[in-house]
Amino acid sequence: MGTDWKENLKSLFEELCILEGSRKETVEDFDQFCEFVAEPAFEALSDEIKQYGAKAKLKKLRGKSISFKIDFAGSNFASFQYAIVLPEDSVELHLRLQVKGYRARDGRVKEKDAVFMEGIAPSGILKLSKEDIIQDFIENCRVFGFQALTGSE
Repeated sequence: MGTDWKENLKSLFEELCILEGSRKETVEDFDQFCEFVAEPAFEALSDEIKQYGAKAKLKKLRGKSISFKIDFAGSNFASFQYAIVLPEDSVELHLRLQVKGYRARDGRVKEKDAVFMEGIAPSGILKLSKEDIIQDFIENCRVFGFQALTGSE
C-alpha cells in the first residue's frame, strides 16, 4: 500500500468492486451448472429410479444449492440425500457436497460434508457432464448406504 491515501482509497473501491463482480459471476456459473448439468443428471436418475420402487425428489435453491433425495421402498436404508452447495459469498466454484441419510430401524440420521468432486478445480466444474454427476451420486450413495447398513464408518 502506498502513502497516497486517495490512491489507496481508490484501490480499495476497485478491489471491492472486483470481488462483488466475482461473487455475482460465481452465482451465475453455479446456476448454469445446476440448470445444464446437475438438474438433467438428477432428472435422468429420477426416471431410472422409478423402476426400483423408490421415490426421488429434486430441490433447487437458486444460487445456493441443488439436492436430490431418494426414499427407498422396503429397505432398512430408508433415505439418502445428495446436495451440491455453493458456500455463501464464494468468489469461485469451490462447491461442497452434503450427503445425509437415515436407517428405518432407528431413524438415526448420518451426515457427511466434503469437497464436491475433490480433485476437480473450480474452473472444471462447468466442464462436468451429467454422467459425471450420476456416477458421483451412485458412488456416494453406495458408500453411504453400505456404511449405514453395516454400522461401519
